[in-house]
Amino acid sequence: MPTARGRTEMPDSDPIHDNPRNTPNLPVVVAPGEVLRPTAEGWLLRAIRTLFGWKAGSVRDDLQVVLDASTPDDTGFSAVERTMLRNILGLHERRIADVMVHRADIIAVKRDIPLGELMDRFESAGHSRLVVYNETLDDPVGIVHIRDLLAFMTARARVSDATKTKRKKPLPAGLDLRTVDLAMPLEDARIIRKLLYVPPSMRAIDLLAQMQATRIHLALVVDEYGGSDGLVSLEDIVEQIVGEIDDEHDSDEPPSIVRLPDNAFIADARASLDDVRTVIGADFVTGEAGEEVETLGGYLVSFVGRLPVRGEVISGPGNYEVEVLDADPRRVKRLRISTRKERPAPRTQRESRRRESAPESGQPPASDTPTPPPSDGTGPQ
Repeated sequence: MPTARGRTEMPDSDPIHDNPRNTPNLPVVVAPGEVLRPTAEGWLLRAIRTLFGWKAGSVRDDLQVVLDASTPDDTGFSAVERTMLRNILGLHERRIADVMVHRADIIAVKRDIPLGELMDRFESAGHSRLVVYNETLDDPVGIVHIRDLLAFMTARARVSDATKTKRKKPLPAGLDLRTVDLAMPLEDARIIRKLLYVPPSMRAIDLLAQMQATRIHLALVVDEYGGSDGLVSLEDIVEQIVGEIDDEHDSDEPPSIVRLPDNAFIADARASLDDVRTVIGADFVTGEAGEEVETLGGYLVSFVGRLPVRGEVISGPGNYEVEVLDADPRRVKRLRISTRKERPAPRTQRESRRRESAPESGQPPASDTPTPPPSDGTGPQ
């Protein structure tokens, strides 16, 4: 209808919602004396609260109680769905420090690495993204994606139409890879992308939302001094919900700890203490040294108060001893765990001389104390 200013006022558009029957979204009218029946979920929650004496709380608490106190038949969730729901609820409290790859395991490249070496590094690393740094990992620049490297090389190798007509034998797909300068530094190719920087105390679910918003799927974890502490990818966070994700390029790695025929164990120093206790047994008690660490290598450093060296044998924990099979100046790599054998007490030098000088006739060995000469009765002068 026309307004005072002469313009035609358009009616408000109908709201768009998921309502295929186009039924009005109005409150339910309850007739006098009519009682609304509770839903199955509400009946189940009230039954659980009555049975366990639990008071009403948030929807999160309700869902947690249902998952913990019910069976799959009660909730309608499959075993996989129940596991994922528990993982999602746990992700709310999971921190980046719990899911990140530690600094010692980060595969990174310098910004001036030649493209040929970068290709080789991608092949050996088995990752699609690598961190790029300037001089050290504490001076990061960004990340390089293998797709960007492939696109750059394809653009450089593509020949013009004039060159194609001059050649007697056509090039495969119109590409001449000989025109790609594999000695070109990475920074000159201009394919380095931005990188996220997050603290280790950040919640994993918040980083997941940030990665979705920025479309950057790799974040460098920095400590309070600005140094690089670890690395976390989108896949690392998703695996906290759905479990390990292995693709066709992931190899079957051997177990982190294996038992040998002589009942000793070969372990990766990165093996978690929980896995070590599961394989070895409950008598592998780490005590206070294992309270603040998660890995076997971390326990060993905390136990001895320094970084063990290769070939060193450490007594403990309990009746076990740990031999360092492989280590470098930065970390321990492989360990051998065995039961400590009771060794006989070492003999003293005096006991050894007595045994060597004892006659074979079985007579007791002579005393080491010199025998005084017979006295003539005069006594000392």
